[in-house]
Amino acid sequence: MSENSGIQLDSSWLKELEPEFQLPYMQSLKTFLSMEKQNRKVIYPRGQEYFAALNTTPLDQVKVVILGQDPYHGPGQAHGLCFSVREGVQLPPSLVNIFKEIAADLGLPEQTCGDLTGWAQQGVLLLNSVLTVEKHKAASHQGKGWEIFTDSVISVLSEKRESCVFLLWGSYAQKKGSVIDTNKHLVLRAPHPSPLSAHRGFFGCKHFSRCNQYLIETNQTPIDWASGLPS
Repeated sequence: MSENSGIQLDSSWLKELEPEFQLPYMQSLKTFLSMEKQNRKVIYPRGQEYFAALNTTPLDQVKVVILGQDPYHGPGQAHGLCFSVREGVQLPPSLVNIFKEIAADLGLPEQTCGDLTGWAQQGVLLLNSVLTVEKHKAASHQGKGWEIFTDSVISVLSEKRESCVFLLWGSYAQKKGSVIDTNKHLVLRAPHPSPLSAHRGFFGCKHFSRCNQYLIETNQTPIDWASGLPS
């Protein structure tokens, strides 16, 4: 799936997901991405970052899951973590609203850096449903197979982990998260943080404090939501 024939995937995830790479849908996806590159299409994120969410947050370290939809399709934005952009890149509107809710919920100053690697290193899996996109063409890689793969990721999490918090923002994420075992995990739902829907209930959802309270109650270390940058 990446620039070479090897699967560049963290061993804890590869142990559970390796069979997926042999299935027809994944072979078809690999062919599609190869053809797009041959046709000189610009694809985001870079090949070595397709699985950045899984590689930054190994399976045995996942405590919180945030589900996104597609990578950002503008130059310099996507780097493999949903909602995240590199340091120095202008904050996308949805991320601005996420930071506003964190500030209001936890009484923190609003963050100005959009790199969420620090969250991922604390156990927050920042997973998009679709892991690639063509430059300037939103949703261009939907329906090519990524959704099947990330459904498998969610199923593995639901089965193999205990007491995770799933933050499902918007109808798309909520539908995708329907397989989560709510007897084992906490599922928090709210409208999407985009400017079109944030005022319908994302603002005021208090997901970040509720998440940390659950982690404390289940004897886990809460997330430092003010720490976006890697340590």
